[in-house]
Amino acid sequence: MKKLLLIVPIFLFLSCKKEVDTKENTRTIKKEKDTISKPIIIEKEEVIVPEIIVSDTSFVNIKNYSSDFILDMKYATTDNFLNQKVYDCSDCYLLKNTVLALIEANKEFIEKGYRIKLFDCYRPLDIQKKMWEILPHTNYVANPKRGSKHNRGTAVDITLVDEHGNELDMGTKFDFFGKEAHHSYLNHSEEVLQNRKLLKETLSKHNFRSIYTEWWHYEFRTTMDLKISNFKWECD
Repeated sequence: MKKLLLIVPIFLFLSCKKEVDTKENTRTIKKEKDTISKPIIIEKEEVIVPEIIVSDTSFVNIKNYSSDFILDMKYATTDNFLNQKVYDCSDCYLLKNTVLALIEANKEFIEKGYRIKLFDCYRPLDIQKKMWEILPHTNYVANPKRGSKHNRGTAVDITLVDEHGNELDMGTKFDFFGKEAHHSYLNHSEEVLQNRKLLKETLSKHNFRSIYTEWWHYEFRTTMDLKISNFKWECD
């Protein structure tokens, strides 16, 4: 009887110890599992950015396509034959195909150490009417009834500057309306004649044509039948 009583406590002790060990091991295993860090995979949604297609007949701001031009938009100042500021913006807007051709021409000038300076680009029709009131029935301002190439975004008034930003001598200033501004006027220095020749011949290679009365005025040749635009620019 004494032997039996002795065995029972030992059995109970071993049984309880085993149960405790099992619980401790279970807790340990659970803890180890809890500490295992698994990578979190987040699926990213594909963001599709719509392509903005600009047609050749869209008006664009030239500074959004190139920073290699010098802008001196005269009609956004009082330094013009109107003697008044008539543009709200000093930005140059043109049809896209005109801008692209002008960029290619400017690249050629840059290779030679020059850059294009822009005096005027797209011109609203109401400004054309103001000009016509001052210089009607002349070869210098187009009749607003038929409009100017400026009103269609295919004409620019320009000159060239050297690497220091100095304008090349073209014989007269911009907006000078007299025979000395004509391409046919040859009573200028050789330097002036060569500068005008450089401007004209280079632009001609890039599909621009001049008009005989203004050395600064060039129109982009296009086969499109362009109408007078009612485009209104937005000032930055």
